Amino acid sequence: MTRPFRSWTVLPHGKLSHVDENILTVIGLLRVPPMGDVERRMTVVRLKNGDAVVYSAIALDEPQMASLEAFGAPRYLVIPNDIHRMDVRAWKARYPAITVIAPAAARKRVERLVPVDATAIEFPDPAVRLVTVPGTGDRELALLVENAGGTTLILNDIIFDLGARPGVIGWLFKKIGMTGDRPHVPPLVKLRQVEDPEELGKQLVRWARLPNLKRVIISHGNVIANQPSLVLERIANELEPRSRPVRSADERPTV
Repeated sequence: MTRPFRSWTVLPHGKLSHVDENILTVIGLLRVPPMGDVERRMTVVRLKNGDAVVYSAIALDEPQMASLEAFGAPRYLVIPNDIHRMDVRAWKARYPAITVIAPAAARKRVERLVPVDATAIEFPDPAVRLVTVPGTGDRELALLVENAGGTTLILNDIIFDLGARPGVIGWLFKKIGMTGDRPHVPPLVKLRQVEDPEELGKQLVRWARLPNLKRVIISHGNVIANQPSLVLERIANELEPRSRPVRSADERPTV
């Protein structure tokens, strides 16, 4: 795994795009030997007071950072797990007053880079909630954003949707479940991040049954906007099939 950056290090990335009226997202590339360039996503949520919650931070070029700052003032830095620490030192240096939030089980590793201000918090906007993901042993943080047009669930490593890579390495990573044809929990992620698969599965079902769930944003893969409830139910069933019968879903590619 690449070591966390010590300074503002801009790697290849796209442009910030609106997912909803108060949500921006951008995809960047990170070299992860031997897998090669891996897509990673930063999501930015604007609170009603104009402050921004930055989830899984990526260092962007100056034009894109200007766009981000025009969208919302970076006030909260959510480090969703102890792996997604690559850019946190640079973000804290750029925004010294930013509030750093990390899962309780990740706090020690994160604090090797930056001080952690909180492991849980209530934002000054009831429509945006930070959630410690049940079943992960306090290792993962998620966001729920409720808008008039529907609810957005923002997850990190619990669900992957990376496409196949070429060659022998590509075959290997598909074989071990890091890549695949549809959103899933990779076995290595389950081994490292999931302490109680049944509890996580129950939580995925609870999210699936939100009456206005519109999309699920994940850090590695496409936004799940086509039948997100059915996708979550199917993944929950794969985690703990004995207790969760699942409806069938026609999971077409999402954007």
